[in-house]
Amino acid sequence: MKVSPVDIPRIFNITESAHRIHNPITADKLATLGKALRMESGARILDLGSGSGEMLCTWARDHGVVGTGIDMSQLFTRQALLRAEELGVTSQVQFIHGDAAGYVSPQKVNVAACVGATWIAGGVAGTVELLARSLGDGGTILIGEPYWRQSPATDDIAKGCLAHSISDFLLLPDLLASFGQLGYDVVEMVLADQEGWDRYEAAKWLTMRRWLDDHPDDELAKEMRAQLSSEPVRYATYTREHLGWGVFALMAR
Repeated sequence: MKVSPVDIPRIFNITESAHRIHNPITADKLATLGKALRMESGARILDLGSGSGEMLCTWARDHGVVGTGIDMSQLFTRQALLRAEELGVTSQVQFIHGDAAGYVSPQKVNVAACVGATWIAGGVAGTVELLARSLGDGGTILIGEPYWRQSPATDDIAKGCLAHSISDFLLLPDLLASFGQLGYDVVEMVLADQEGWDRYEAAKWLTMRRWLDDHPDDELAKEMRAQLSSEPVRYATYTREHLGWGVFALMAR
């Protein structure tokens, strides 16, 4: 593993420390996506913002792909390496701890992915442009991105969904149209369902509570207590009603 000083904020390392998948997609949906892409054995994948490595590791096991994941979290990168060992795919995948922003694969890949971290290149358009630099001819880009299930009536509602404003995300038809405006065909999509959202969000609450019980005097304890006290209601009031999430497969026109 490459040594790098970068890391994500500590609170995210804590709240998602028990997650295998760091977005609202479930293991079943991730498997559906892998099948939907019709990847051949030996296909090469680059995953920017690879988290705990579940996508690369399970697809290596199930489809015989090979690939590289890059992630800023030291914890998640360690977990990815352990997951590769657990699934017996260490010869097929590698995980690098580092900043995925600007990373270009030294070898062209068949699938270039950024599933839930488009902030690394300033949004969807910049991330598609970055991924395209690693993609071989006829390859597929994967973008994981939120969208509005229904447009919030006010920016305050958008902020309740942890967005900065309504303009942060698009409605699903507009998001799909935006890929065409970038010069890409949408060739597949797998959307998170309510179960996926609930598992992603609610699993944090038990992690936070157990961490608080074990670390009552930690410098983050006050912030963690406030977050645990407010998150269930915030999620049910705002995110659960307004925000969708999906992974979109794109091919250049």
